[in-house]
Amino acid sequence: MNRREFVTLVGGAPAWPVAARAQQPAVPLVGFLNSASPEVFADRLRAFQQGLKENGFVEGENVGIVYRWADNQVDRLPELAVELVQRRVAVIAANNPAAVPAKVATAHIPIVFLVAEDPVRTGLVASLARPGGNLTGINILIGELAAKQLEILRELVPTVTRVDVLMNPVGPLAETTLRDVEPAARAMGLQTNVLTASTSRDIDAAFATFVRARPDALFVGADALFTSRRVQLANLAARHAVPMISSTREITDAGGLMSYGTNIADGYRQLGVYVGRVLKGARPADLPVVQSSKFELVINAQTARMLDLTVPPSLLAIADEVIE
Repeated sequence: MNRREFVTLVGGAPAWPVAARAQQPAVPLVGFLNSASPEVFADRLRAFQQGLKENGFVEGENVGIVYRWADNQVDRLPELAVELVQRRVAVIAANNPAAVPAKVATAHIPIVFLVAEDPVRTGLVASLARPGGNLTGINILIGELAAKQLEILRELVPTVTRVDVLMNPVGPLAETTLRDVEPAARAMGLQTNVLTASTSRDIDAAFATFVRARPDALFVGADALFTSRRVQLANLAARHAVPMISSTREITDAGGLMSYGTNIADGYRQLGVYVGRVLKGARPADLPVVQSSKFELVINAQTARMLDLTVPPSLLAIADEVIE
């Protein structure tokens, strides 16, 4: 018998945990549950892995990551969450649409979420300071930025009077988008018109209405679908010569006019940090929800020139990045 497998006696009683440990994986497993698809997550995954590394965990060395992607089909998330529970992962990292299915799937495995709306209002945690239960995480505060986004849009496009709002009606942030954008627009004297899209074909159909309606600008609501279809959005905005603002810098990188919002990559780094702390023994109930405070304004100067827009010095001065 291998010496390490020998069952020792402590105080005359057998020490059975050796056998139990033999059934556990060699390294802890992290379940990564996400509503999107991996091709749009390269930077965010690197940030998540960096957060883990800050706590001493490196994928493939002393921690394993089991990835489950819903590919923008949110109805698959409950099944994928159950799969992770069955894999007996040590902790689940879940994005906004995935957090609730993860919570439903287990009341015992720790869950660290990254969400874009108030986790208290949605019932994920009891309070931000004392989450309680098996969940805690990061709130990236996307919805609350609508007024600022519209102000920046009008500063770059002073003649704007009508803004079309593109939202995913079945997405987790649909209600939040409308609740925040429409009052902010009214306060600024802007008219809004809501366009909906839950598939790539729907996005094409929504842009087809520009031919008839000709809005002054487009506000793209936060949704994983729009991030994954960022090239399609940028190409259509260019074809119809419509200024576009979003909360996601990836859309601006792809050719959109500009974005203002939480630095989502930094949010995923914070997610990795919290997952690392849980792996080290911290209880989610004792870890307060982190409110992201790192925001970024990204302007695509090339797109601005194509739209015959001059970026004012006031925006250039506060921009975190200007894409030439």
